[in-house]
Amino acid sequence: MATYPNTLLHIAGAWRGGAEGRSIEVLNPANEEVIGTVAHATQVDLDAALAAAERGFATWRKVSAFERSKIMRKAADLLRSRADDIARLMTMEQGKPLGEARVEIMGGADTIDWFAEESRRTYGHVIPARAEGVYQLTIKEPVGPVAAFTPWNFPINQIVRKLSAALAAGCSIIVKAPEETPASPAELIRAFLDAGVPGDVIGLVYGVPSEISSYLIASPIIRKVTFTGSTPVGKMLSAMAGQHMKRVTMELGGHAPAMVFNDADVELAAKTLAFAKFRNAGQVCVSPTRFLVQENVYDQFVASFTSHAKALKVGDGLDASTNMGPMANERRVPQMEALIADARSKGAEITTGGSRIGNKGYFFEPTVVAGATLDMRAMNEEPFGPVALMRPFKDFSDVVTEANRLPFGLASYAFTGSAKTAQALAAGVEVGMMTINHLGLALPEVPFGGVRDSGYGTEGGSEAIEAYLNTKFVSQFGL
Repeated sequence: MATYPNTLLHIAGAWRGGAEGRSIEVLNPANEEVIGTVAHATQVDLDAALAAAERGFATWRKVSAFERSKIMRKAADLLRSRADDIARLMTMEQGKPLGEARVEIMGGADTIDWFAEESRRTYGHVIPARAEGVYQLTIKEPVGPVAAFTPWNFPINQIVRKLSAALAAGCSIIVKAPEETPASPAELIRAFLDAGVPGDVIGLVYGVPSEISSYLIASPIIRKVTFTGSTPVGKMLSAMAGQHMKRVTMELGGHAPAMVFNDADVELAAKTLAFAKFRNAGQVCVSPTRFLVQENVYDQFVASFTSHAKALKVGDGLDASTNMGPMANERRVPQMEALIADARSKGAEITTGGSRIGNKGYFFEPTVVAGATLDMRAMNEEPFGPVALMRPFKDFSDVVTEANRLPFGLASYAFTGSAKTAQALAAGVEVGMMTINHLGLALPEVPFGGVRDSGYGTEGGSEAIEAYLNTKFVSQFGL
Protein backbone atom coordinates (compact mmCIF):
# COMPACT_ATOMS: atom_id res chain seq x y z
CA MET A 1 0.00 0.00 0.00
CA ALA A 2 2.36 2.69 -1.18
CA THR A 3 -0.44 5.15 -1.83
CA TYR A 4 -3.75 5.99 -0.21
CA PRO A 5 -6.67 4.21 -1.94
CA ASN A 6 -10.08 5.37 -3.02
CA THR A 7 -12.29 3.50 -0.58
CA LEU A 8 -15.36 1.59 -1.78
CA LEU A 9 -18.48 0.27 -0.10
CA HIS A 10 -18.73 -3.42 0.71
CA ILE A 11 -22.18 -4.82 -0.01
CA ALA A 12 -23.24 -8.42 -0.65
CA GLY A 13 -19.70 -9.68 -1.05
CA ALA A 14 -18.60 -7.01 -3.54
CA TRP A 15 -16.45 -3.88 -3.23
CA ARG A 16 -18.30 -1.24 -5.22
CA GLY A 17 -19.04 2.42 -5.64
CA GLY A 18 -22.33 3.97 -4.64
CA ALA A 19 -25.35 3.54 -6.91
CA GLU A 20 -25.25 7.22 -7.87
CA GLY A 21 -21.49 7.33 -8.36
CA ARG A 22 -20.99 9.98 -5.68
CA SER A 23 -17.88 10.22 -3.53
CA ILE A 24 -16.48 12.22 -0.61
CA GLU A 25 -12.97 13.68 -0.48
CA VAL A 26 -10.60 12.44 2.23
CA LEU A 27 -8.06 14.91 3.64
CA ASN A 28 -4.73 14.36 5.34
CA PRO A 29 -5.02 16.40 8.58
CA ALA A 30 -1.25 16.99 8.62
CA ASN A 31 -1.26 19.02 5.41
CA GLU A 32 -4.96 19.47 4.47
CA GLU A 33 -4.35 17.86 1.07
CA VAL A 34 -6.88 15.58 -0.63
CA ILE A 35 -5.41 12.08 -0.51
CA GLY A 36 -8.33 10.06 -1.85
CA THR A 37 -12.06 9.58 -1.90
CA VAL A 38 -14.67 7.36 -0.29
CA ALA A 39 -17.81 6.08 -1.97
CA HIS A 40 -21.09 7.68 -0.90
CA ALA A 41 -24.00 5.33 -0.19
CA THR A 42 -27.58 6.25 -1.01
CA GLN A 43 -30.89 4.57 -0.20
CA VAL A 44 -30.46 2.09 -3.04
CA ASP A 45 -27.15 0.97 -1.56
CA LEU A 46 -28.62 0.73 1.93
CA ASP A 47 -31.48 -1.44 0.66
CA ALA A 48 -28.93 -3.76 -0.92
CA ALA A 49 -26.90 -3.84 2.30
CA LEU A 50 -29.99 -4.64 4.36
CA ALA A 51 -31.04 -7.46 2.04
CA ALA A 52 -27.52 -8.88 2.25
CA ALA A 53 -27.52 -8.63 6.05
CA GLU A 54 -30.78 -10.55 6.20
CA ARG A 55 -29.35 -13.31 4.02
CA GLY A 56 -26.07 -13.21 5.86
CA PHE A 57 -27.74 -13.67 9.22
CA ALA A 58 -29.62 -16.73 7.99
CA THR A 59 -26.27 -18.21 6.90
CA TRP A 60 -23.94 -17.13 9.70
CA ARG A 61 -26.19 -18.09 12.60
CA LYS A 62 -26.03 -21.70 11.40
CA VAL A 63 -22.23 -21.77 11.41
CA SER A 64 -21.11 -23.45 14.62
CA ALA A 65 -19.47 -21.34 17.30
CA PHE A 66 -16.39 -23.51 16.91
CA GLU A 67 -16.12 -22.70 13.20
CA ARG A 68 -16.89 -19.01 13.73
CA SER A 69 -14.10 -18.89 16.26
CA LYS A 70 -11.58 -20.40 13.84
CA ILE A 71 -12.47 -17.91 11.11
CA MET A 72 -12.18 -15.00 13.52
CA ARG A 73 -8.78 -16.16 14.74
CA LYS A 74 -7.61 -16.23 11.14
CA ALA A 75 -8.89 -12.67 10.67
CA ALA A 76 -6.86 -11.57 13.69
CA ASP A 77 -3.73 -13.13 12.24
CA LEU A 78 -4.32 -11.44 8.88
CA LEU A 79 -4.78 -8.09 10.59
CA ARG A 80 -1.47 -8.52 12.43
CA SER A 81 0.35 -9.45 9.24
CA ARG A 82 -0.94 -6.30 7.53
CA ALA A 83 -0.51 -3.95 10.48
CA ASP A 84 2.36 -1.88 9.09
CA ASP A 85 0.55 -1.07 5.84
CA ILE A 86 -2.76 -0.35 7.56
CA ALA A 87 -1.06 1.84 10.17
CA ARG A 88 0.31 4.04 7.41
CA LEU A 89 -3.17 4.48 5.96
CA MET A 90 -4.57 5.32 9.39
CA THR A 91 -1.91 7.93 10.05
CA MET A 92 -2.49 9.53 6.65
CA GLU A 93 -6.25 9.84 7.19
CA GLN A 94 -6.48 10.38 10.95
CA GLY A 95 -3.18 12.01 11.92
CA LYS A 96 -2.04 9.93 14.89
CA PRO A 97 1.63 8.87 15.01
CA LEU A 98 2.50 5.64 13.25
CA GLY A 99 3.36 3.96 16.55
CA GLU A 100 -0.07 4.75 17.99
CA ALA A 101 -1.76 3.55 14.80
CA ARG A 102 0.10 0.25 14.93
CA VAL A 103 -0.77 -0.24 18.61
CA GLU A 104 -4.44 0.33 17.75
CA ILE A 105 -4.33 -2.28 14.99
CA MET A 106 -2.50 -4.88 17.09
CA GLY A 107 -4.93 -4.22 19.93
CA GLY A 108 -7.75 -4.77 17.45
CA ALA A 109 -6.34 -8.18 16.61
CA ASP A 110 -6.29 -9.04 20.32
CA THR A 111 -9.93 -7.99 20.56
CA ILE A 112 -10.85 -10.32 17.70
CA ASP A 113 -9.05 -13.18 19.45
CA TRP A 114 -10.88 -12.45 22.69
CA PHE A 115 -14.32 -12.55 21.09
CA ALA A 116 -13.36 -15.59 19.02
CA GLU A 117 -12.90 -17.46 22.27
CA GLU A 118 -16.03 -15.96 23.84
CA SER A 119 -18.08 -17.26 20.90
CA ARG A 120 -17.41 -20.80 22.14
CA ARG A 121 -18.68 -19.95 25.60
CA THR A 122 -22.14 -18.49 25.01
CA TYR A 123 -23.59 -20.98 27.44
CA GLY A 124 -27.18 -21.44 28.46
CA HIS A 125 -28.05 -23.34 31.62
CA VAL A 126 -30.46 -25.79 33.23
CA ILE A 127 -32.96 -24.48 35.80
CA PRO A 128 -34.06 -26.97 38.48
CA ALA A 129 -37.72 -27.80 37.93
CA ARG A 130 -40.53 -28.06 40.46
CA ALA A 131 -41.93 -31.31 39.07
CA GLU A 132 -40.41 -34.64 38.14
CA GLY A 133 -39.89 -35.12 34.39
CA VAL A 134 -39.72 -31.40 33.61
CA TYR A 135 -36.58 -29.96 32.04
CA GLN A 136 -36.13 -26.18 32.04
CA LEU A 137 -33.40 -24.78 29.78
CA THR A 138 -32.13 -21.41 28.65
CA ILE A 139 -30.60 -21.16 25.18
CA LYS A 140 -28.51 -18.28 23.81
CA GLU A 141 -29.35 -17.19 20.26
CA PRO A 142 -28.02 -14.33 18.10
CA VAL A 143 -30.22 -11.24 18.24
CA GLY A 144 -30.14 -10.63 14.48
CA PRO A 145 -28.64 -8.16 11.98
CA VAL A 146 -26.77 -5.30 13.63
CA ALA A 147 -26.29 -1.66 12.60
CA ALA A 148 -23.04 -0.18 13.95
CA PHE A 149 -22.09 3.50 13.86
CA THR A 150 -18.52 4.50 14.66
CA PRO A 151 -16.38 7.69 14.90
CA TRP A 152 -13.08 8.83 13.40
CA ASN A 153 -10.84 8.99 16.47
CA PHE A 154 -10.07 5.26 16.54
CA PRO A 155 -11.01 4.03 13.07
CA ILE A 156 -10.32 0.35 13.80
CA ASN A 157 -10.70 0.11 17.58
CA GLN A 158 -14.24 1.48 17.61
CA ILE A 159 -15.39 -0.89 14.88
CA VAL A 160 -13.57 -4.04 15.92
CA ARG A 161 -15.33 -4.29 19.29
CA LYS A 162 -18.77 -4.16 17.67
CA LEU A 163 -17.87 -6.28 14.66
CA SER A 164 -16.16 -8.99 16.71
CA ALA A 165 -18.96 -9.25 19.26
CA ALA A 166 -21.61 -9.43 16.56
CA LEU A 167 -19.80 -12.12 14.56
CA ALA A 168 -18.97 -14.11 17.68
CA ALA A 169 -22.64 -14.19 18.62
CA GLY A 170 -23.73 -15.29 15.14
CA CYS A 171 -25.09 -11.94 13.93
CA SER A 172 -24.61 -10.22 10.59
CA ILE A 173 -23.66 -6.54 10.68
CA ILE A 174 -23.72 -3.34 8.65
CA VAL A 175 -20.95 -0.94 9.68
CA LYS A 176 -21.39 2.78 9.02
CA ALA A 177 -17.75 3.79 9.30
CA PRO A 178 -16.40 7.37 9.46
CA GLU A 179 -16.08 9.27 6.19
CA GLU A 180 -13.01 11.15 7.49
CA THR A 181 -11.06 7.92 8.05
CA PRO A 182 -12.46 5.30 5.67
CA ALA A 183 -9.46 3.29 4.44
CA SER A 184 -8.34 1.60 7.64
CA PRO A 185 -11.87 0.36 8.50
CA ALA A 186 -12.11 -1.07 4.99
CA GLU A 187 -8.89 -3.01 5.59
CA LEU A 188 -10.30 -4.36 8.84
CA ILE A 189 -13.38 -5.62 6.99
CA ARG A 190 -11.13 -7.08 4.27
CA ALA A 191 -9.25 -9.15 6.86
CA PHE A 192 -12.50 -10.78 8.02
CA LEU A 193 -13.65 -11.46 4.47
CA ASP A 194 -10.27 -12.90 3.48
CA ALA A 195 -10.43 -15.12 6.57
CA GLY A 196 -13.66 -16.68 5.34
CA VAL A 197 -16.60 -14.65 6.67
CA PRO A 198 -19.29 -14.85 3.94
CA GLY A 199 -19.72 -11.62 1.98
CA ASP A 200 -23.37 -11.12 2.95
CA VAL A 201 -22.50 -11.17 6.65
CA ILE A 202 -20.55 -7.87 6.75
CA GLY A 203 -21.65 -4.65 5.07
CA LEU A 204 -19.63 -1.44 5.02
CA VAL A 205 -21.17 1.90 4.06
CA TYR A 206 -20.27 5.58 4.12
CA GLY A 207 -22.30 8.69 3.39
CA VAL A 208 -24.43 11.20 5.27
CA PRO A 209 -24.46 9.92 8.88
CA SER A 210 -27.95 11.17 9.79
CA GLU A 211 -29.50 9.72 6.64
CA ILE A 212 -27.84 6.34 7.04
CA SER A 213 -28.61 6.01 10.75
CA SER A 214 -32.28 6.95 10.43
CA TYR A 215 -32.79 4.57 7.51
CA LEU A 216 -31.00 1.58 9.00
CA ILE A 217 -32.48 1.93 12.48
CA ALA A 218 -36.02 2.13 11.11
CA SER A 219 -35.59 -0.99 9.00
CA PRO A 220 -37.34 -4.08 10.40
CA ILE A 221 -34.33 -6.12 9.31
CA ILE A 222 -32.06 -4.46 11.90
CA ARG A 223 -32.53 -5.88 15.40
CA LYS A 224 -29.61 -4.31 17.27
CA VAL A 225 -28.03 -0.83 17.21
CA THR A 226 -24.60 0.04 18.56
CA PHE A 227 -23.08 3.53 18.52
CA THR A 228 -19.92 5.25 19.68
CA GLY A 229 -19.90 9.04 19.62
CA SER A 230 -21.23 12.18 21.26
CA THR A 231 -23.90 12.17 23.93
CA PRO A 232 -26.38 14.35 21.97
CA VAL A 233 -26.24 12.08 18.92
CA GLY A 234 -26.37 8.99 21.14
CA LYS A 235 -29.55 10.22 22.82
CA MET A 236 -31.13 10.84 19.43
CA LEU A 237 -30.23 7.40 18.11
CA SER A 238 -31.36 5.73 21.34
CA ALA A 239 -34.75 7.43 21.07
CA MET A 240 -35.03 6.35 17.44
CA ALA A 241 -34.12 2.77 18.31
CA GLY A 242 -36.63 2.81 21.15
CA GLN A 243 -39.42 3.72 18.77
CA HIS A 244 -38.67 0.54 16.85
CA MET A 245 -37.93 -1.64 19.88
CA LYS A 246 -34.31 -2.22 18.90
CA ARG A 247 -31.72 -3.28 21.44
CA VAL A 248 -28.97 -0.68 21.85
CA THR A 249 -25.43 -0.28 23.15
CA MET A 250 -24.25 3.31 23.60
CA GLU A 251 -20.64 4.34 24.26
CA LEU A 252 -20.91 8.10 24.56
CA GLY A 253 -18.92 11.14 25.64
CA GLY A 254 -16.99 11.63 28.83
CA HIS A 255 -15.22 14.26 30.91
CA ALA A 256 -12.93 12.07 32.94
CA PRO A 257 -11.69 13.28 36.35
CA ALA A 258 -8.07 12.45 37.22
CA MET A 259 -7.70 12.67 41.00
CA VAL A 260 -4.24 13.04 42.54
CA PHE A 261 -3.94 12.92 46.34
CA ASN A 262 -1.26 14.28 48.66
CA ASP A 263 0.04 10.78 49.35
CA ALA A 264 0.44 9.86 45.66
CA ASP A 265 3.67 9.39 43.74
CA VAL A 266 3.31 12.78 42.08
CA GLU A 267 5.98 12.35 39.43
CA LEU A 268 4.55 8.98 38.37
CA ALA A 269 1.07 10.49 38.27
CA ALA A 270 2.19 13.42 36.12
CA LYS A 271 4.10 11.24 33.66
CA THR A 272 1.35 8.63 33.39
CA LEU A 273 -1.50 11.10 33.05
CA ALA A 274 0.35 13.29 30.54
CA PHE A 275 0.81 10.22 28.34
CA ALA A 276 -2.89 9.42 28.63
CA LYS A 277 -3.99 13.02 28.04
CA PHE A 278 -2.06 13.70 24.85
CA ARG A 279 -2.47 10.28 23.24
CA ASN A 280 -4.27 10.73 19.92
CA ALA A 281 -4.05 14.52 20.50
CA GLY A 282 -6.55 14.16 23.34
CA GLN A 283 -9.25 12.89 20.97
CA VAL A 284 -10.16 9.96 23.21
CA CYS A 285 -13.49 9.43 24.94
CA VAL A 286 -11.71 8.18 28.09
CA SER A 287 -9.03 10.89 28.03
CA PRO A 288 -8.33 12.40 31.48
CA THR A 289 -9.68 15.94 31.31
CA ARG A 290 -10.30 17.45 34.75
CA PHE A 291 -7.10 17.09 36.77
CA LEU A 292 -8.19 17.42 40.40
CA VAL A 293 -5.08 17.67 42.55
CA GLN A 294 -4.92 17.93 46.33
CA GLU A 295 -3.63 21.28 47.57
CA ASN A 296 -0.29 20.19 49.07
CA VAL A 297 0.97 18.68 45.79
CA TYR A 298 -0.90 20.86 43.31
CA ASP A 299 2.01 23.11 42.34
CA GLN A 300 4.40 20.16 42.03
CA PHE A 301 1.97 18.23 39.85
CA VAL A 302 1.20 21.16 37.55
CA ALA A 303 4.90 21.89 37.09
CA SER A 304 5.76 18.28 36.32
CA PHE A 305 2.79 17.76 34.02
CA THR A 306 3.60 21.00 32.18
CA SER A 307 7.17 19.83 31.70
CA HIS A 308 5.97 16.60 30.12
CA ALA A 309 3.60 18.53 27.82
CA LYS A 310 6.37 20.89 26.70
CA ALA A 311 8.63 17.96 25.84
CA LEU A 312 6.21 16.51 23.29
CA LYS A 313 7.15 16.90 19.63
CA VAL A 314 4.08 17.75 17.56
CA GLY A 315 4.22 16.93 13.88
CA ASP A 316 3.23 14.72 10.98
CA GLY A 317 2.43 11.24 12.30
CA LEU A 318 4.49 9.70 9.50
CA ASP A 319 7.63 11.24 11.06
CA ALA A 320 9.10 8.66 13.43
CA SER A 321 10.11 11.38 15.90
CA THR A 322 6.57 12.73 16.33
CA ASN A 323 4.94 12.27 19.75
CA MET A 324 1.60 13.90 18.93
CA GLY A 325 0.01 14.36 15.53
CA PRO A 326 -2.55 16.88 14.33
CA MET A 327 -6.16 16.88 15.35
CA ALA A 328 -8.22 14.85 12.94
CA ASN A 329 -10.27 17.55 11.25
CA GLU A 330 -10.58 21.27 10.73
CA ARG A 331 -13.52 21.82 13.07
CA ARG A 332 -11.48 20.77 16.10
CA VAL A 333 -9.15 23.82 15.88
CA PRO A 334 -11.71 26.60 16.45
CA GLN A 335 -13.28 24.49 19.20
CA MET A 336 -9.97 24.39 21.09
CA GLU A 337 -9.38 28.10 20.50
CA ALA A 338 -12.83 28.99 21.82
CA LEU A 339 -12.45 26.92 24.99
CA ILE A 340 -9.03 28.37 25.76
CA ALA A 341 -10.16 31.96 25.08
CA ASP A 342 -13.05 31.40 27.48
CA ALA A 343 -10.69 29.99 30.14
CA ARG A 344 -8.34 32.97 29.79
CA SER A 345 -11.21 35.41 30.11
CA LYS A 346 -12.13 33.79 33.43
CA GLY A 347 -8.68 34.02 34.95
CA ALA A 348 -6.97 30.77 33.98
CA GLU A 349 -3.21 30.57 33.58
CA ILE A 350 -1.99 28.76 30.46
CA THR A 351 1.26 27.18 31.66
CA THR A 352 2.07 25.85 28.19
CA GLY A 353 0.43 25.78 24.77
CA GLY A 354 -2.88 27.39 23.96
CA SER A 355 -2.45 28.02 20.24
CA ARG A 356 -2.63 26.47 16.82
CA ILE A 357 0.74 25.52 15.34
CA GLY A 358 1.34 27.08 11.91
CA ASN A 359 -1.36 27.56 9.29
CA LYS A 360 -1.14 24.26 7.42
CA GLY A 361 -2.53 21.12 8.98
CA TYR A 362 -4.65 20.89 12.13
CA PHE A 363 -1.81 21.03 14.63
CA PHE A 364 -2.46 22.37 18.12
CA GLU A 365 -0.08 22.80 21.03
CA PRO A 366 -0.36 20.48 24.04
CA THR A 367 -2.09 22.83 26.46
CA VAL A 368 -2.24 23.03 30.25
CA VAL A 369 -4.86 25.28 31.87
CA ALA A 370 -4.06 25.98 35.54
CA GLY A 371 -6.55 27.43 37.97
CA ALA A 372 -9.59 26.09 36.15
CA THR A 373 -12.89 27.27 37.60
CA LEU A 374 -16.27 25.57 37.45
CA ASP A 375 -17.80 28.26 35.25
CA MET A 376 -15.34 27.69 32.40
CA ARG A 377 -16.79 26.04 29.32
CA ALA A 378 -13.99 23.48 29.18
CA MET A 379 -14.87 22.32 32.70
CA ASN A 380 -18.38 21.52 31.53
CA GLU A 381 -18.02 20.56 27.85
CA GLU A 382 -15.87 17.65 26.69
CA PRO A 383 -12.84 19.34 25.07
CA PHE A 384 -11.90 16.31 22.95
CA GLY A 385 -8.48 17.75 22.23
CA PRO A 386 -5.03 18.31 23.79
CA VAL A 387 -6.26 20.45 26.69
CA ALA A 388 -5.63 19.53 30.34
CA LEU A 389 -7.55 21.40 33.06
CA MET A 390 -5.93 21.77 36.49
CA ARG A 391 -7.92 22.45 39.65
CA PRO A 392 -6.88 22.03 43.31
CA PHE A 393 -9.09 20.32 45.90
CA LYS A 394 -9.05 20.31 49.68
CA ASP A 395 -10.33 16.96 50.90
CA PHE A 396 -11.95 13.68 49.85
CA SER A 397 -15.54 14.88 49.87
CA ASP A 398 -14.51 17.92 47.83
CA VAL A 399 -12.98 15.85 45.03
CA VAL A 400 -15.79 13.28 44.89
CA THR A 401 -18.35 16.07 44.66
CA GLU A 402 -16.50 17.55 41.68
CA ALA A 403 -15.94 14.16 40.06
CA ASN A 404 -19.70 13.52 40.15
CA ARG A 405 -20.80 17.08 39.30
CA LEU A 406 -21.19 16.56 35.56
CA PRO A 407 -23.74 14.16 34.03
CA PHE A 408 -20.99 12.11 32.37
CA GLY A 409 -19.73 8.86 33.87
CA LEU A 410 -17.37 7.08 31.50
CA ALA A 411 -13.79 6.87 32.82
CA SER A 412 -11.88 8.13 35.85
CA TYR A 413 -8.30 8.06 37.10
CA ALA A 414 -6.82 8.26 40.58
CA PHE A 415 -3.40 8.27 42.19
CA THR A 416 -3.07 7.64 45.91
CA GLY A 417 -0.87 5.76 48.36
CA SER A 418 -3.84 4.80 50.53
CA ALA A 419 -5.81 1.58 50.07
CA LYS A 420 -8.62 3.14 52.11
CA THR A 421 -8.81 6.12 49.77
CA ALA A 422 -8.73 3.87 46.72
CA GLN A 423 -11.61 1.76 48.03
CA ALA A 424 -13.64 4.83 48.95
CA LEU A 425 -13.12 6.27 45.46
CA ALA A 426 -14.23 3.03 43.84
CA ALA A 427 -17.42 3.19 45.89
CA GLY A 428 -18.06 6.93 45.66
CA VAL A 429 -17.34 8.02 42.09
CA GLU A 430 -20.25 7.45 39.70
CA VAL A 431 -18.47 6.07 36.69
CA GLY A 432 -18.30 3.04 34.43
CA MET A 433 -14.53 2.59 34.69
CA MET A 434 -11.84 3.58 37.16
CA THR A 435 -8.11 2.96 37.04
CA ILE A 436 -5.95 3.64 40.12
CA ASN A 437 -2.17 4.22 40.11
CA HIS A 438 -1.78 3.00 36.52
CA LEU A 439 -3.49 2.94 33.11
CA GLY A 440 -5.67 -0.16 33.03
CA LEU A 441 -8.61 0.62 30.73
CA ALA A 442 -9.78 -0.70 27.35
CA LEU A 443 -8.21 -4.18 27.36
CA PRO A 444 -10.31 -6.75 25.47
CA GLU A 445 -10.94 -8.81 28.59
CA VAL A 446 -12.29 -5.98 30.80
CA PRO A 447 -15.60 -4.10 30.61
CA PHE A 448 -15.65 -0.87 28.60
CA GLY A 449 -18.60 1.45 28.99
CA GLY A 450 -20.16 4.25 30.98
CA VAL A 451 -23.13 5.28 33.09
CA ARG A 452 -25.46 8.26 33.12
CA ASP A 453 -24.98 10.46 30.02
CA SER A 454 -21.97 8.41 28.96
CA GLY A 455 -24.23 5.63 27.76
CA TYR A 456 -25.04 2.07 28.72
CA GLY A 457 -23.81 -1.39 27.95
CA THR A 458 -20.24 -2.60 27.70
CA GLU A 459 -18.00 -3.32 24.72
CA GLY A 460 -15.38 -5.35 26.53
CA GLY A 461 -15.08 -8.33 28.81
CA SER A 462 -17.29 -11.37 29.04
CA GLU A 463 -20.37 -9.15 29.40
CA ALA A 464 -19.99 -7.57 25.94
CA ILE A 465 -21.30 -10.46 23.86
CA GLU A 466 -24.55 -10.61 25.86
CA ALA A 467 -25.84 -7.50 24.07
CA TYR A 468 -25.82 -9.51 20.82
CA LEU A 469 -27.67 -12.53 22.21
CA ASN A 470 -31.27 -13.34 23.05
CA THR A 471 -32.06 -15.71 25.91
CA LYS A 472 -34.72 -18.26 25.04
CA PHE A 473 -36.41 -20.29 27.78
CA VAL A 474 -37.53 -23.86 26.96
CA SER A 475 -39.62 -25.97 29.33
CA GLN A 476 -40.04 -29.63 28.38
CA PHE A 477 -42.03 -32.45 29.96
CA GLY A 478 -42.21 -36.16 29.42
CA LEU A 479 -39.72 -36.73 26.58
